[in-house]
Amino acid sequence: MKMHKYREHIAKNRACFILGPLFMTLEASGEFILPFLNADIINNGAANGDIPYIIRQGIFMVIIAVLMLVTGILGAYFAVKGSARACSGVRRDVFAKIQSLSFSDIDRFSTGSLITRVTNDITQIQTFMQSMLRGFFRSPVMLIGALVMSFLLSPSIAWVIFIVVPFLALATFLIIKTASPRYTIMQEQIDALNTGVGETVTNIKVIKSFVREDFENEKFGRINSSLREKCVNALKMMILMQPVSALAVNVTTLAVVWIAGRHIMVGDMEVGTLTAFITYLSQVLTALNFLANLFLQATRAAASDKRISEVLETVPSVSDENSTQKEHIIKSGSIEFRNVTFRYMKNNRKPALDNVSLKIEPGETVGIVGSTGSGKTTLVSLIPRLYDADSGEVLVDGVNVRELSSTALRDGIAVVLQKNTLFSGSVSENLRWGNENADDEEIVRACRLAQAHDFVMSFPDGYDTDIGQGGGNLSGGQKQRLCIARALLKSPQIMILDDSTSAVDTATDAAIRKALRENVPDITKIIIAQRIGSVIDADKIIVLDEGKIAGVGTHSELLKVCGEYREIYYSQTDEKEDPA
Repeated sequence: MKMHKYREHIAKNRACFILGPLFMTLEASGEFILPFLNADIINNGAANGDIPYIIRQGIFMVIIAVLMLVTGILGAYFAVKGSARACSGVRRDVFAKIQSLSFSDIDRFSTGSLITRVTNDITQIQTFMQSMLRGFFRSPVMLIGALVMSFLLSPSIAWVIFIVVPFLALATFLIIKTASPRYTIMQEQIDALNTGVGETVTNIKVIKSFVREDFENEKFGRINSSLREKCVNALKMMILMQPVSALAVNVTTLAVVWIAGRHIMVGDMEVGTLTAFITYLSQVLTALNFLANLFLQATRAAASDKRISEVLETVPSVSDENSTQKEHIIKSGSIEFRNVTFRYMKNNRKPALDNVSLKIEPGETVGIVGSTGSGKTTLVSLIPRLYDADSGEVLVDGVNVRELSSTALRDGIAVVLQKNTLFSGSVSENLRWGNENADDEEIVRACRLAQAHDFVMSFPDGYDTDIGQGGGNLSGGQKQRLCIARALLKSPQIMILDDSTSAVDTATDAAIRKALRENVPDITKIIIAQRIGSVIDADKIIVLDEGKIAGVGTHSELLKVCGEYREIYYSQTDEKEDPA
């Protein structure tokens, strides 16, 4: 495991990481003192009928047992506390890293995989860290102490232990070597399970509308069965460790009893010594068994650690490291594309955008139309640097977006995406994502511009209405209008509406466009639309076709010179005559 990602959080909780092993070591010290005292009571107290001696030694044993209880509890407490706090810090780091990744970086990981890494994988690390704090020092102390005491009691029998130690070490090595790749496969299958469950829950309305519950149950059953098989395949190696250890303990105990029995018969050993020796033997094998299981846990934790490292060590493809104008704030809202080419997959021969050049003046309203897959959303995604162009330049305020701070750039841009995303909470809480300091008057104004105020006020609690996760209790048109209001609260210089009125009627669409034109005329507005009516009154319209610009101009100009635009327009109207 690479410890650099944990070092900072271990340092913050160094007291737990010191006190936990310390108390567990003190508790282990009592483990090899008690059998010695017990043997002494049997050999010198019980054999001679010395009751006062037995009581004195017994009281001493009770005191040690109580101290072991206290130190054991304290050791376990600090181990749990230290591991939980350290892994909580790592979990925050992973989550923060995910937030810093660009869209292209996140595309490399599935949603289910990222959830698994933040939850299950870090839990595996926490479990291993907790076990290590509780036993990594305790077990060697118990092992060494028990071996020393065994040799002090009977050197002639203690050699038996050295027969079983190599056997257990070899068995542990073979089990760990086999288990390691299986744990990686198991974690990947957990990714698939989380992805499947997330997809099903998110799209439950579609599943029910198409009556596909049985299909989804069968699909989940296959994924679940595959996970079960991989879990069994991985965990059976850990299960195998228990019978192997039990066999070693039983065979060694049998050998010790057989050899010691002969010594007792000839008077070379007392019964109390044999009792203590068997206890020490058990402690040696228990310590070895714990260490073996700890190595098995380390194998599983190493697989999880590798997956966590993949996220933490991902270098964001969009970063501010080379930005030279980090203090620049978006003021005018001008936009320019200079010979921009972009591919989602770098090995794709056909780019999503191919040598695109265009200029948008401050305060302009620009419509973008084109067939599905023509590159409309891709084009506007490059403006706030959700992706970076492969070649060419994207300029905002005359400055290359790569030179600007991502935070400053995105603060000046409001994007209403195709997929309308709302969060758990009230209407006003969702709207304040645009401006957390917005007062009620500002919220109402934004909602009036977005034609959302009337339907919000129809709710029993108005703006305090809880809209649930993802806005599940709202219609598509209502969610779109709230997202537009949220964007307006941001007071941006550039506003991008990516097909964000597709779920509202044409009258409401027209009312929204009119409100934006009359009330926020200085904002540069980019409207992606499927309906020509949504962009017909734009200052200019950009027509995209297969990632290239097929035409730029007003509605009337494009009808005369752009065949692609005419085809879209006539498919949505009854007009058939050639405007040329």
